Amino acid sequence: MELEQLQRAIEAILFAAGERVEASRLAMALETDVKEIVAAADALADELAFARRGIRILKLEKGYQMVSSGEMADYITKALETRKPPKLSASQLETLTIVAYYQPATKAMIEQIRGVDSSYSVGALLDKKLIEEAGRLNVPGRPILYRTTPNFLRTFGISTLEELPPIEKVSFGEPEIVEEMEQQVIEEPAAATEEA
Repeated sequence: MELEQLQRAIEAILFAAGERVEASRLAMALETDVKEIVAAADALADELAFARRGIRILKLEKGYQMVSSGEMADYITKALETRKPPKLSASQLETLTIVAYYQPATKAMIEQIRGVDSSYSVGALLDKKLIEEAGRLNVPGRPILYRTTPNFLRTFGISTLEELPPIEKVSFGEPEIVEEMEQQVIEEPAAATEEA
């Protein structure tokens, strides 16, 4: 299949789907390999962006989705009279950040980092489809694990989680931290003895 015909087919499929379509699924439908799909879809996405068209093709993890251009948001809102999506509260944003960086994360892990109950925030993020259940942890009580969704990537305008800015992560029971705490305990009584 020629590149131009392949791009037209990809464009039509993404438009009709209205959601992310895996590159492997596009390859299967168009009877070609994934490398050709990726090359054609990336070239099409570049063409649409360069021409400042009203639509864009976003690469989301291992798939593609057709979306409207962010530059056209005001016109779309006026024409369709859509409401802005509800903003995230500070607690929901904190919870989402923890899930994004530590995923899969349990509610207990989220609450340990935040220091407060996070049931409402987790429920709200599930309702907004920014996080989803990712199975259960194999420990007593079998707590639910949470991870971000493709909707999270779309909402924040990133292709993969690797595009998140780096942060200093909290360590949970790392041997180094335990050794440091033990060293402090040993040094403190020695200092107290010297003062006496």
